[in-house]
Amino acid sequence: MFTGLVEQVGRIQSIEERAGYKVLTLTIPEADVYAEKLGDSIAVNGCCLTVTRRSETTMSFDVSHETLSKTSLSQLKTASLVNLERALRAGDRLGGHMVAGHVDAVATVRSIDQLPGGWNIWVALPLDLARYVIPKGSIALDGISLTVNEVKDEAKASLIRLTLIPATIENTNVQTWAPGILVNVEVDMVGKYIERMALPHLSGK
Repeated sequence: MFTGLVEQVGRIQSIEERAGYKVLTLTIPEADVYAEKLGDSIAVNGCCLTVTRRSETTMSFDVSHETLSKTSLSQLKTASLVNLERALRAGDRLGGHMVAGHVDAVATVRSIDQLPGGWNIWVALPLDLARYVIPKGSIALDGISLTVNEVKDEAKASLIRLTLIPATIENTNVQTWAPGILVNVEVDMVGKYIERMALPHLSGK
């Protein structure tokens, strides 16, 4: 479980193709301290991944082709910046919102309006996620907990507007976003649980 509050930004050092999966290796200062042990869960751009190797400056993750096919991790290249967050510990403060690290879909950044006090960003979500998104609700994009300010439903997508403050831009990979880029989306899981309970036929009753 995560909160969507990015702790660090890492940089992709290498991407190795293996039989049935890829190995992502990224660099951050004191990586061996950040990842306390092998097997730790870390959200990489909002995807919950397992640390398989580490050194003083690098961490590696084995990423299945299933994960690559369902997330924007497949778009990463050498030197790409990625958002990092370690899994919550019991008793930690929940500063953002509850994030599982299980990506629902990828979305496309439609436009970015760079204003003096921050950025207004419009993102196009798949229509099947629209019912889980409400104005002033929470959403995770590339692992960042954000507040939805506006929702506009179109024929083929649902547009959401987010306003990002300078601190978020400077301390996450948002600084590299541009129109057309793909980002990982995880909607608020509470809405999905409510839907499941409210519609008995979904559980076979």
